[in-house]
Amino acid sequence: MRIIVTGGAGFIGSHIADAYLAAGHDVLVLDSLWEHGGGRRQNVPERASFVHMDIRDANITRIFQEFKPEVVCHHAAQHSVAIGSRDPVLDAQVNVLGLLNVLENSVKSGVRKVLFASSGATYGNPERLPIDERTAQMPLSPYGITKMVAEHYLRFYRNERGLDFTALRYGNVYGPRQDPNGEAGVIAIFVGKFLAKQGVRIDWDGDQTRDYTYVKDVARANLLALAKGSGTCYCIGTGKRTSVNDIYKALVEIAGFEVPIAHAEKRPGDCRDAQFDNALARRELAWTPETPLLEGLRETYAYFEKRLPPE
Repeated sequence: MRIIVTGGAGFIGSHIADAYLAAGHDVLVLDSLWEHGGGRRQNVPERASFVHMDIRDANITRIFQEFKPEVVCHHAAQHSVAIGSRDPVLDAQVNVLGLLNVLENSVKSGVRKVLFASSGATYGNPERLPIDERTAQMPLSPYGITKMVAEHYLRFYRNERGLDFTALRYGNVYGPRQDPNGEAGVIAIFVGKFLAKQGVRIDWDGDQTRDYTYVKDVARANLLALAKGSGTCYCIGTGKRTSVNDIYKALVEIAGFEVPIAHAEKRPGDCRDAQFDNALARRELAWTPETPLLEGLRETYAYFEKRLPPE
């Protein structure tokens, strides 16, 4: 199968490209390598074709026509909640207009299906846990808003243009290649601090919880969704809640030492808890998260440790 992975030089997208190539598919990675987006040329698998291009660029028409993809896995995005909140116009330009450029060219070039990276950010602060596909989407940030809007566009293109889709609403994805700088997940930030023997900052009381899902499990969901999940959105998470304090304790166990903790106030808009019910993905995609948190943390720590500069 011929597959374009937009954002395929990024943290999640590159793991998906790896999974597609391992399954025998022909992969083209399209990525702008935006400095704030986490895309790195070195993340692109050797056997994948690579095009350095923004999804808003009119020239992607030529790429689609020449490569003739059967599936587009759309992971290119402005993913920073902070940047999107400061600049909602940029957020919409990339996450809405960029998506529309991809969808229009998908229709024109005969793409069968689009797989879309949606987000748990579309839910905002839910009234109950665990979150499932029936939970009301009440996003609190421009980023969450654009991801929710994108799902509506996907339904429109399926109903009116015949372009199938599957959307995956991710929990907190972590693992190798996640950028530990800037606005990254707490695991990548903490691992970076441990390896530098620097202190970590824990906001609030540290008992707030998230559903941490290993990136290779997420990549496998995108592999399964190539042939399943027509016209459906799925929650992709482990169904387990883990606190920030528990992440710190696990990293102490892995590293074999403690680092200082600086406590800070609760961040504005930060939700208390998140947990995803993955029953629908289990039933319809045959997807289950296979990587225990401690195992995923060990692999993540080892990945970054190997990349430390020599002393």
